[in-house]
Amino acid sequence: MHPSLLGVLGLALLGTLHAQDSVPVQTDFQQDKITGKWYTIGLASNSNWFKGKKHLMKMCTTVISTTADGNLEVTATYPKGDRCEKRNSLYTKTEQPGRFSYTNPRWGSEHDIRVVETNYKEYAMVFTQISKSTGSSTMVLLYSRTKELSPERLERFTQFSKEQDLTDEEILILPPTDQCMADAA
Repeated sequence: MHPSLLGVLGLALLGTLHAQDSVPVQTDFQQDKITGKWYTIGLASNSNWFKGKKHLMKMCTTVISTTADGNLEVTATYPKGDRCEKRNSLYTKTEQPGRFSYTNPRWGSEHDIRVVETNYKEYAMVFTQISKSTGSSTMVLLYSRTKELSPERLERFTQFSKEQDLTDEEILILPPTDQCMADAA
């Protein structure tokens, strides 16, 4: 490979890694307080999967619990057609409190997950950098303890998502639904 091309690719990779490292993690993260039931209110992503499915998406529930070894068990229950689907994920803690890793067993993608901002009793914003053999994508989730959040929290989610280079078309406030909400208790 031509040396200047290698240099450009190296700089591009360095820029990606630097951008990823600039995403903050909640100061003084308290893992025991993030557990419990959340409603997924907002979702932003530049992944092809999201672009193809966003018109079908609705609010869902996510239950977070701590495993015996200190990792997070994350169970999302969401409407899919006329039924409810559940997806379980194990977020492995890292040395940095509030930062987790996850490998999707189906797709082989690596997820760098960061709890960016939360007050634990009202909302939480979570950033994920997803890497797989075909490239990388960014996802931002907005969780709420109730089915509604203040306009200020919704605006903060939108602002943060745009700071991650996501566009208006890649940011979605999920439509409320009662479908599958009881299944996630």
